[in-house]
Amino acid sequence: MDLNLAREQMIDQQVRTWEVLDPVVLEVMSDLPRERFVPDGYRNLAYADTPIPIGQGQTMLTPKVEGRLLQALAVRRGDRALEVGTGSGYTAACLAALGASVTSLEIYPELVDSARETLARVGVPNVELLQQDATTLESKNQYDVIAVTGSVPVYDQRYAQALKPGGRLFIVVGQAPVMEAVLVTRAGDDDFIRESLFETVVPSLENVIRPAPFRF
Repeated sequence: MDLNLAREQMIDQQVRTWEVLDPVVLEVMSDLPRERFVPDGYRNLAYADTPIPIGQGQTMLTPKVEGRLLQALAVRRGDRALEVGTGSGYTAACLAALGASVTSLEIYPELVDSARETLARVGVPNVELLQQDATTLESKNQYDVIAVTGSVPVYDQRYAQALKPGGRLFIVVGQAPVMEAVLVTRAGDDDFIRESLFETVVPSLENVIRPAPFRF
């Protein structure tokens, strides 16, 4: 399999067609070897338009969703970034390549260890991995960008509260079969602008708030 050709086709046939046109984002996704972040048994699917299992019931975001996430966050060099859900480490690597200093939280120790090894092999700097349940997050006004890579059935304001003024949050809200990818921008201390980006379905974070069941 020609991985360079597969990477080019991913960009042209998946990412660009989903309105990801930011040249810096496209360059990062073109340069970063996504196949290095994929479990060995799925390496031939590294550039396919499909969620890839990475263990613990988790999957990698598809390339087109990854591209939309990165473009929406508009990462600037020197930004302080928080990732919720390290997974394979690919999103953290992209954020770092865009110039951010990244703190990434992952609840599963096995995924933390695997991502740490991968990031070291690929040579990605400026990423700190922490094993932590993100539902215990208590940070306030600390981050320029936050990427939540798992879904939440009910919107949780604590992530937006962790933004600095002017900061941007990407989060997927809802339950299958339809979830909504949302960009939240903190315009002021108590002023948040919410923008609907697209519909998708991704696995939920662990220990999240769930809506009360409907009763007749």
